[in-house]
Amino acid sequence: MRIDILTVMPEMLESPLGCSILKRAQDKGLAEIVVHNLRDYSTNKHRKVDDYPFGGEAGMVMQIQPVDACISKLKAEREYDDVIFTSPDGETFSQPIANQLSMAENLIILCGHYKGIDYRIREHLITREISIGDYVLTGGELPAAIITDAIVRLIPGAIGDEQSALSDSFQDNLLAPPVYTRPADYNGWKVPEILLSGHEAKIDEWKHEQAVARTLRLRPDLLK
Repeated sequence: MRIDILTVMPEMLESPLGCSILKRAQDKGLAEIVVHNLRDYSTNKHRKVDDYPFGGEAGMVMQIQPVDACISKLKAEREYDDVIFTSPDGETFSQPIANQLSMAENLIILCGHYKGIDYRIREHLITREISIGDYVLTGGELPAAIITDAIVRLIPGAIGDEQSALSDSFQDNLLAPPVYTRPADYNGWKVPEILLSGHEAKIDEWKHEQAVARTLRLRPDLLK
């Protein structure tokens, strides 16, 4: 899988894309994540990528030219399954969306910035808009990193225990059950006996019951 991220703040992505599972997946050749500085595609001598909005609104707007130039160059080199824009008014990101995108070959993620982007980008260049929640951030770099992390960790071989990803919260519309580790008794706080029993079927039943109970209590909307 290849993910190309288009941004005006590439330095914001250096750390999250170069650590942990994302780094290992890239080192193994399972994922290629390439960050593009949109200023490199600007025809402005000062490498500007924004301008004042028509109509007198406050703030600055990302221009269409650098974005189009970058996307056109990438599309001339390979085909892309989706060109994603991180937007607060896009579809809310979820585990099913991550599952779907993890099966793609090539993706482009455009990080929004400033007051917004020229709407013609959304009309003519973007194929999918994704939001990570009902709030506004300084830019789309953190959402892009979150989306990338959620996708790449699902690629077979990206994490040591592939079954671990399948049992994550939201994979079956349930929150994950409680987990415990050694010691079994810490200051009188004990691990549930069932988990120490070695009875796999009963343990699985307990885990499912706990997952349902936690979901009912914390996220009943998932059960609808």
